[in-house]
Amino acid sequence: MRSIIETDRLYLRKILPEDAAAMFEMDSDPDVHRFLGRTPVKTLSESVADIENIRQQYVDYGVARLAIVERATGNFVGWGGLKFITESMNGFQNFHDLGYRFIKRYWGKGYAQESSRAVIKYAFEKMDLPVIYAIADLEHKASRNVLEKCGFSFVNSFEYDGDPHGWYTLQRP
Repeated sequence: MRSIIETDRLYLRKILPEDAAAMFEMDSDPDVHRFLGRTPVKTLSESVADIENIRQQYVDYGVARLAIVERATGNFVGWGGLKFITESMNGFQNFHDLGYRFIKRYWGKGYAQESSRAVIKYAFEKMDLPVIYAIADLEHKASRNVLEKCGFSFVNSFEYDGDPHGWYTLQRP
């Protein structure tokens, strides 16, 4: 499969139906979902449905989260990238949100920051976006650190899914 974005250790490509088992491993883990405000999936068919939803976003909006693959092993390690958000959130609507999620055994390797930096560069240079937004649960220090290390600025806190979240923004240089 053709990569869309590459880094030294990773490549990002569209999520494929054959990613279902790895997506299930990631999304069935309660630790992965601790700060996500949704219940972990219980069946492989739920992961298949999530993949179908993501793949439809490629068609509808031209952008959606991408599979993050370890170059050395070819293993799916998580997903990340942009998502076009159409619903209202913190007073904004129709915006590009940066997000990432990883299988637990790949935590702590710097993959979130590495892939996010590459996505940001792609968004500004290839997509010509003027701004990227991101949200993070205020208690999720690791995610907030990734955003800040990637240059995002904290704007305000707001309630999302019943929990306090931070709203972040990054302007094109």
